[in-house]
Amino acid sequence: MATPEPVSPKYTHSSNAVDANLDLTVIGGRNYWTNQAFTWFVYAFAAITVLILFWMSLIVFQQAKPAIDKFGFGFLTSMEWDTGNELFGALPYIYGTLVSSGIGILFAFPIGVAVALITSENFLPPSIRSIFAFIVQLIAAIPSVILGLWGIYVFIPVLEPVQNALYKTLGWIPLFNTENPAGFNMLTAGIILAIMILPTLAAISRDVLLVVPKELRSASMALGSTRWETIFRVILPTALSGVISATMLALGRALGETMAVTMVIGNSAQIDASLLAPAYTIPSVLANEFAEALSPLHTGALTYLALILFVLTLGVNVAANLLVQWLGVKTK
Repeated sequence: MATPEPVSPKYTHSSNAVDANLDLTVIGGRNYWTNQAFTWFVYAFAAITVLILFWMSLIVFQQAKPAIDKFGFGFLTSMEWDTGNELFGALPYIYGTLVSSGIGILFAFPIGVAVALITSENFLPPSIRSIFAFIVQLIAAIPSVILGLWGIYVFIPVLEPVQNALYKTLGWIPLFNTENPAGFNMLTAGIILAIMILPTLAAISRDVLLVVPKELRSASMALGSTRWETIFRVILPTALSGVISATMLALGRALGETMAVTMVIGNSAQIDASLLAPAYTIPSVLANEFAEALSPLHTGALTYLALILFVLTLGVNVAANLLVQWLGVKTK
């Protein structure tokens, strides 16, 4: 009896399963090389992005080298900024940048998460949720200088009586011990920053909450949890890493914001514990003085500040990635 000739796996077809040993790259050679070309294309652009980052860092470092050579790390702790005598220090500007951004995040985080919850959960009808989300995202389209003008002509006159009341009632606390605050101060700048970064934080947090599996909500409710218990014990812990990423991205924008902050912070190079006192930030001093810097040392000092700002924003992003990875490992 003749043995039947075996059929090549390449032509074997089954409606139920595909042979695990079947090499699809052999069948679709053209698709294989297209995929490989696209992969190398993506790798090339990723490498170009990294090279541009290092190139920018190198250029900024070279321009800041005169100030780095003269002041060294003492530049970070010095409070003196005298362009006439060419004595420069970065501490007041670092302080103003970090504190104003911190105030912005402090105000924007709870509001942004609340907006994300309202627009992602079934608290409102879908049409109203869409309108609400659109209005919040529309704030991101407002130019920074417009927000600064709004802060000067509308927000500061409204906030000034509140700041005077804070001084009269809580002036014994160092945070509010500036007499007769004029409205151009750290607190105003922080609130303006909170308004500016709110769309970023709310939009990304909303997207993260929307991808939380519905099965988790249903399971929690089936076990007897209320809606708020489900939100705080199931949904938010599940989306925590994404919400933190959104917060760090918003913080990165707050650190680099220039025009609106320059217009309302008061631009005074001092370190004061009071939030009602004027202050200065790194982007603000760069915007105000870079075009008028004549000496190489003055230009180098300003570029040194830019390098510090670059390191701060890079550090925030690295810390965010590490924190998200740590939370991912912890929740597994």
